[in-house]
Amino acid sequence: MDVSRYQHSESIRIKRSAADLYAIVSDLTRMGELSPVCTSCTWDDTAQAAKEGAWFTGHNVVDDFEWDTRSRVISADPGRDFTFITCGQKGDGDYVQWGYAFEERDGETTVTESWKLLPAYSGFIAADNPGADVKAHIEGMAAMARDGIRDTLANLKRVAET
Repeated sequence: MDVSRYQHSESIRIKRSAADLYAIVSDLTRMGELSPVCTSCTWDDTAQAAKEGAWFTGHNVVDDFEWDTRSRVISADPGRDFTFITCGQKGDGDYVQWGYAFEERDGETTVTESWKLLPAYSGFIAADNPGADVKAHIEGMAAMARDGIRDTLANLKRVAET
């Protein structure tokens, strides 16, 4: 299944420096303050935290369903870009890319959060549950991501400006 159309991004202006906002977002141990789905993250190696190539585990909760996912940082450019890929519970594939871009101007920073499914995602869903309606699952995931981005950015603004 072609998943290339499943991507979304939104932006928000926040009265903080790009460096400050990058520090909040890249400290994934704080993700529970921001995300409506990811309640916590732990770095595999705290000495590598927030560096390109670093691995972490995110704990996610939606209603009564809980799961962990392994992820790796693919871009860590302080004050500019922080991007990671979720790699499933075993960390054995590239399934979803999440990113944060920062653009500072006139004492404020525009933060853009982005999400996109990667080509292996539909096979990942089908492998876990051969009878699954993959398209319906992906549509639900896309809706949750759109809502989650809006909520995460609003929470980032609230945390950063208080």
